[in-house]
Amino acid sequence: MPEVVGVRFRHAGRIYFFAPGDLTINKDDAVIVETIRGVEMGQVAYAPREVCAKMVAPYLPLKQVIRVAEARDLAQKELLLKKAESAYQICQERILQHNLAMKLLDAEYTLDGAKLIFQFTAEGRIDFRELVRDLAAVFKTRIELRQVGVRDEAKMIGGLGGCGRELCCSAFLGDFLPVSIKMARDQNLSLNPTKISGVCGRLLCCLNYEMEDYGVQGELIPVIVVGSMVETNAGRGKVMYVNTKRNLARVRNAESGKTAEFPLDELIIILPENDESLPVPEESAQVLPSCTCPNAFPPSH
Repeated sequence: MPEVVGVRFRHAGRIYFFAPGDLTINKDDAVIVETIRGVEMGQVAYAPREVCAKMVAPYLPLKQVIRVAEARDLAQKELLLKKAESAYQICQERILQHNLAMKLLDAEYTLDGAKLIFQFTAEGRIDFRELVRDLAAVFKTRIELRQVGVRDEAKMIGGLGGCGRELCCSAFLGDFLPVSIKMARDQNLSLNPTKISGVCGRLLCCLNYEMEDYGVQGELIPVIVVGSMVETNAGRGKVMYVNTKRNLARVRNAESGKTAEFPLDELIIILPENDESLPVPEESAQVLPSCTCPNAFPPSH
């Protein structure tokens, strides 16, 4: 199995793999690496270890860590951070002069100073060719403008979510995982967009956290949905609410109109006369993770 080191370039940013070579590298060390953007400084999120080959496949061929950051590298980084603050202000002024409908988020120099990268958001495509030429004439270096999405904007700016805590994306989420409205429906959440959307306007990332448990639990219990007619020990009724985590369903009695909770595995679904009987669900098999490598990286949080 290949040996890699995990490097992160931003707080709560994505972790990239590099080959440690013969260097002695520890967690939280600052290291100098070469990326597609140029030479950059990153922080070691995970010390060197062996991982599954398929985890490294997207990063092949692995680039090697150039060196552990020295005092001169740290001084250079501090200098470039100050220069980037000035560059941000100048770029903001040029955007107003060119009357471009874009929101500037960040300015960043690569460690060698060979490239100045600006990140922005916009509603659609922006023709910023004149702006790039203007900025190149001012800074005398290579300019790159990168348009990012609203989720990336929230991650970079940060803030508080509806739960009152720091946004997950800016606190610990390294990657954005796919989120769908089906996740909210499977968890019996209100489909009100204001309640299941984050500050970025997209679906809450935390909808993903419990989906694996809901999926496994759903395989172990009968398939009962809201609106189903069921037979209970108190008579027939209609399912008003299903709590998969607690293995309970709230049922309204057809005769008395009263509601009560019953275990899902004690309910019998009443089928229309023209429907065939439900197949008996097989016992769920254990779900194994896609990668069983014992030394795989733990979640970034």
